[in-house]
Amino acid sequence: MYNSYIDHTLLGATAKISDIKKLCAEAKQYSFKAVCVNPCYVRLAKEQLKGSNVLVATVVGFPLGANTFEMKKAEALDAIKNGADEIDMVVNVGMVKDHNWEYVRRDIEKVHNACKMNILFGKKTLKVILETCYLTKEEIEEVCKIASEVGADFVKTSTGFGTGGAKVEDVKLMKESISPSMEVKASGGIRDLATLKAMVEAGATRIGCSSSVKIMEELGEEK
Repeated sequence: MYNSYIDHTLLGATAKISDIKKLCAEAKQYSFKAVCVNPCYVRLAKEQLKGSNVLVATVVGFPLGANTFEMKKAEALDAIKNGADEIDMVVNVGMVKDHNWEYVRRDIEKVHNACKMNILFGKKTLKVILETCYLTKEEIEEVCKIASEVGADFVKTSTGFGTGGAKVEDVKLMKESISPSMEVKASGGIRDLATLKAMVEAGATRIGCSSSVKIMEELGEEK
């Protein structure tokens, strides 16, 4: 069951073609929900996963969120053209800290439009990465509210490149702050089965991690 929660992730700077092929093979072996790769590997991942039910997710504005929103939209459109099923975009954290909520809204809207209004490629899943390690409780609530109003599918805790990763209390807060139709993805620092279970219990329905195989092995030992 837990395998269907997992976005099997490899976003490191040194990831090679062989590493992406291995990631995809593992995702097929364990029937993970998706792989999450950098944009340059979307086409490769799509080819490797052909004939399986594993989705391809990629990142936009990653990892700082500081690109212009027009550039984020272009990134998302390019990724979708290359075969991405899901887009994980990073909000502009600086604008969140400035409480420039109109900018934050436009930032999310631009990528939302790329994901939902592309007639040629159809609707794609949008996850909004908050990078919660930098945000106050009130800022988390406000970004979740905006993401809900715009129509994103998920809010996501972290890039894995910040000063901290997913926390149970943040997942709970995010779950309470989004619309009922939305979901929460927990990512960053989830390296064992106990942590994965804690995130799911807190309300996460998707887990981003690079220790997915280790977690599945733990699950097998538990049975």
